[in-house]
Amino acid sequence: MELHDVWFVLIAVLWTGYFFLEGFDFGIGILTKLLARDRRERRVLINTIGPVWDGNEVWLLSAGGATFAAFPEWYATLFSGFYLPLLVILVCLILRGVAFEYRAKRPEERWQTNWEHTIFWTSLIPAVLWGVAFGNIVRGVKIDAGMEYVGSLWDLLNPYALLGGAVTLFLFTFHGAVFAGLKTAGDIRRRAGALAVRLGAVTAVLALVFLVLTQIANGDRWSLAALIVAAVSLTAAIAAIAAGREGWSFGLSGLAIAATVAMLFLTLFPNVMPSSLDDAWNLTVTNASSSSYTLTIMTWCAGIATPVVLLYQGWTYWVFRKRIGTQHIAE
Repeated sequence: MELHDVWFVLIAVLWTGYFFLEGFDFGIGILTKLLARDRRERRVLINTIGPVWDGNEVWLLSAGGATFAAFPEWYATLFSGFYLPLLVILVCLILRGVAFEYRAKRPEERWQTNWEHTIFWTSLIPAVLWGVAFGNIVRGVKIDAGMEYVGSLWDLLNPYALLGGAVTLFLFTFHGAVFAGLKTAGDIRRRAGALAVRLGAVTAVLALVFLVLTQIANGDRWSLAALIVAAVSLTAAIAAIAAGREGWSFGLSGLAIAATVAMLFLTLFPNVMPSSLDDAWNLTVTNASSSSYTLTIMTWCAGIATPVVLLYQGWTYWVFRKRIGTQHIAE
């Protein structure tokens, strides 16, 4: 296996980690309006991710940085062609972080309500746009012989990509509801489990349609195996949360996300960004990659730094592993 193939796999792993962790993160933000009945319950939900949400975004920074360094042509085409939606995501992530930090800085109800609205919308919008973006990457976009995107914003809003956006929205919200059931206590835990079952049913239908369409268009036996794993894991996650086994359900919903991401990258390889105008203009792991020397240095750096990141992030989750409820929230 060549180094550019290795880095394609590593970038897929980074996106998997990001969607697994930031997925329930976004889901919790959305559930502050769908699940919480009052301000105390919203505070409970926000506190479940309070110690970890910023660490989860490290995976996005790593995925973006790895793409820039390992596949500069892919990075350039992606960020120039998808400039507006990626800018919207960036603004949402900035405002979301500010909302988490500033919501409790003042006691006025209007102040806190406005920041809670911000948390909801800046969680929902990226949850949709990430699915739209990856739907377009897998489907292929208008790339010319100069490796430049020549389409318009409206070309990105095609039915397949919008279906991808719906899938990530419901999948992340379901993942968040399962996490809420795992991390909360009392009545909010019971309602989170019931809501997760309903969300899971809708998610399963949307995800199955999207993945089957992807398999028909670009799949092989490996992507079919990933599709089966995703379908079985999601179904088992719904059954587990219905039985009150939140830990199993959370692990299985995470496996469903990982299998879904794996399937998308399997259908891409050896392309990193297909051209819908001419297959000869596809960006591939070969023509979009950096030099072998650059990839070698990156591999050594990643081998040293990655275990450290995994250790401190795992330690964070271990320290803040206990459940919380409204009884832990002061009046």
